[in-house]
Amino acid sequence: MGFIYTAIGIPMLIFGGEKLKVIAIIYILMPIVMGIFGLIFFVIFAAIYNLLAKWFGGIEVEVKDITTEV
Repeated sequence: MGFIYTAIGIPMLIFGGEKLKVIAIIYILMPIVMGIFGLIFFVIFAAIYNLLAKWFGGIEVEVKDITTEV
């Protein structure tokens, strides 16, 4: 998604008028903004999951090693 925003923003910055350049800068900075928001929401949802996992037991995964003989 960040590449798409940047690919749209660079031509707008180069060929756009004065008002379009402001929008282009927003498009170019959008991948950084998305990364920051992604980190913030990841931390929030991880904290919520850890809180709920204490009460309800969380998710348990069982892995078996299966060997096949040919």
